[in-house]
Amino acid sequence: MELSFREYELLKYLMDNVNIALSRDKILNTVWNYEYYGDSRTIDSHIKKIRHKLGKKGKHIQTIRGIGYKFEVK
Repeated sequence: MELSFREYELLKYLMDNVNIALSRDKILNTVWNYEYYGDSRTIDSHIKKIRHKLGKKGKHIQTIRGIGYKFEVK
């Protein structure tokens, strides 16, 4: 599977923090290293692309309404 640099970093960060809800701000500050000063919704578009690339395994990335995302493994 081919991922862009940011997609890879985002997926790695989510997987490193498995089963932990991460806010969009926390994700931006960690994955983008304070370099991004735009809308935190950019994460949503990256998540959408990652889910699509993961196919059925994309269901492991859970949206936590009002907070952000988590990589969930049961």
